[in-house]
Amino acid sequence: MIRLQLIFLVGFGLAVNAQTHPLQELVEAARGNSPKLKELIERGLPLLHGRDGAAVWGQDFLFAVEAEKPATVSIDHQPPIPLNPIAGSKYWFKLLTLRLGTTHSFTYFSDGRPIGTYDVAGYNPDAYPLTGAPRGTLSPMKTLASKIYPGMSANYWIYVNPGVVPTKEAPLMIWQDGETIVGNQDLLRLRMQIVSDNLVHKKLIPPMVHVLISPGTGGEAAGTRMRSIQYDTVSDRYGKYLLEEVLPVIGQSYKIRPDAYSRAIAGASSGAICAMNAAWYFPEQFSRVLSHIGSYSAIQWQPEKGQDGGYIVSHRVRREPKKNLRVWLSDGADDIENQAGSWPLNNIQLANALKMRGYDFHFRFGVGSHAIAQGALDLPESLAWLWRGYNPAMTTEAYVMEPEERAKPLFRVRIDNRDSW
Repeated sequence: MIRLQLIFLVGFGLAVNAQTHPLQELVEAARGNSPKLKELIERGLPLLHGRDGAAVWGQDFLFAVEAEKPATVSIDHQPPIPLNPIAGSKYWFKLLTLRLGTTHSFTYFSDGRPIGTYDVAGYNPDAYPLTGAPRGTLSPMKTLASKIYPGMSANYWIYVNPGVVPTKEAPLMIWQDGETIVGNQDLLRLRMQIVSDNLVHKKLIPPMVHVLISPGTGGEAAGTRMRSIQYDTVSDRYGKYLLEEVLPVIGQSYKIRPDAYSRAIAGASSGAICAMNAAWYFPEQFSRVLSHIGSYSAIQWQPEKGQDGGYIVSHRVRREPKKNLRVWLSDGADDIENQAGSWPLNNIQLANALKMRGYDFHFRFGVGSHAIAQGALDLPESLAWLWRGYNPAMTTEAYVMEPEERAKPLFRVRIDNRDSW
């Protein structure tokens, strides 16, 4: 069976302060085609089964895939190039030097068939541990049972930046799909832990408590993941779940500021519309929203129940009373097109709605696909922008659109792959 795998680095939390960073160790092993490369890759394969088979250290991009037959990789839609075999395994790899400050798309092939496509970030400097920047702490995984979603339970972790004082109330940021932001998955994807610690060290964001919560299992989903029911449903239910069940449990261990000015919520894909909905329904609880590749589409549209899909979010922004929210959106032109809708067009719709109503927002529209790469590339900038001007002595701020954005026109679209006549 051909299977795309993530490169996993065991013990990253312990190795960050070691002489050789584990990503650097991996790249050096690949550069010399060392026997150690097989060991480094094999450690993680039983644990992760994602699409993003790439690891980045500086300008070194290591692409790796598991396949029964010889494999190739196409980078940025260029002709495929052969991957090298790793002796004694079914793994194939290639170490390349690519440009930073952008995203790169890649597709693996084996026996002439595509076996995985994704994007990878050419990370910015703040996505690497800065010398002298203290590192935060990640709690063990904990599990929470729900009554708002009867029969459902969900795993969560708490990441605390250096500078959080246990006796004082701290700002809060909630991240959906929390299992992708813990341990080594975070290193290979968003790098939230490293980025937030660096930005705290540089005094660009306040030290805060980050709640990393996974979608639940059980309940209405009949033993499977509750992700779409929780995340894609346009209602106040998920916000109530956070406020009535999740945060009271977090509050047993950490003091959290109650003001919306000190609270942010973030997510990618369905997690992004989930974050936007929670803030929309509860602007007195969350005022800062980070939305990556948001699924503002018809995934949970159920007309027989009178339930709208995510496409309604942009229309609500246009027509309903303005909320005091600050929103960073990002998406890419190669995002999803399917029966549920158009991710690029719906994100543009939402950006224009925020623009028309004078919201304090920023829209980053790139060329990427449905991947976290652009969000990871932008994270140092997006977090600093979202928390800009934060003053712990304040409990509220009336957000206003930046003059630079106010002077710009509405976003317009054009078709670039068809003739105009």
